[in-house]
Amino acid sequence: MKNATTRAISVSRTARIGAILALGIALSACASGRDQMSTGSIPGGDSRKPVAAMNTVEIDAATRRVGTAYERNPQDKSIGMSYASILNMNGRSDQALAVMQQVAISHPSDNEVLAAFGKAQAAAGELQPALDTIRRAQTPDRPDWKLLSAEGAILDQLDRPQEARALYRKALDIQPNEPSVLSNLGMSYLLKGDLPAAETYLKTAVAQPEADSRVRQNLALVAGLQGRFGEAEQIAAGELEPAQAAANVAYLRNILAQQNAWADLADRDASATN
Repeated sequence: MKNATTRAISVSRTARIGAILALGIALSACASGRDQMSTGSIPGGDSRKPVAAMNTVEIDAATRRVGTAYERNPQDKSIGMSYASILNMNGRSDQALAVMQQVAISHPSDNEVLAAFGKAQAAAGELQPALDTIRRAQTPDRPDWKLLSAEGAILDQLDRPQEARALYRKALDIQPNEPSVLSNLGMSYLLKGDLPAAETYLKTAVAQPEADSRVRQNLALVAGLQGRFGEAEQIAAGELEPAQAAANVAYLRNILAQQNAWADLADRDASATN
């Protein structure tokens, strides 16, 4: 009975971390982007401001603007990919996938389109089809580090972390110290509950000049998961409005407090059965 209880607690802890990871991705998307699809700029408007740097109001405006452009020309590769990316930023993954399906039909041999299509499939929860699409887009003689990293992220979601980490390291061999890959590697360890390893990789990622908001939000998440809420809020405050950063950390505190209460109950139950 004790072993069964221990396994249950372990599974519960992994599920808890996965749930908080999903929360962290959703919250950071409001200011930056988990979806992991793109940090590119949105065409049109007054600037070429990167999606990762947009706030909620700017993302909503860009969604309307690019949506109108997509309606006028749904076969345009650049517009379609931008529209799918920003839809994912807004949590509209099913619609983003539908857009990328149309773009892929118009550009069936374009590896860039296939890669974005695979990422849209993954964001919509279609993990095995996403894996197949990403692998189809890859060129073995000249491997693309971005596709290796994307494949790794899908494998992590399929609970195949060793395969995922091998791909991240291959990507880093091609693109040393790439912050997005280091971040994915860190989050791979987070998903398995190894928070110190996750923090090590994320700190290295954040130290890179090209690190974007998503990477720093992931580091804030890991700090919070280790109970360092002040540090987590300080990191998050550099990316979000102060009130939102505080709200995120308060929510994380609440989630962890609830999980600790459930763990205490599980411990008592284990003691009672021994």
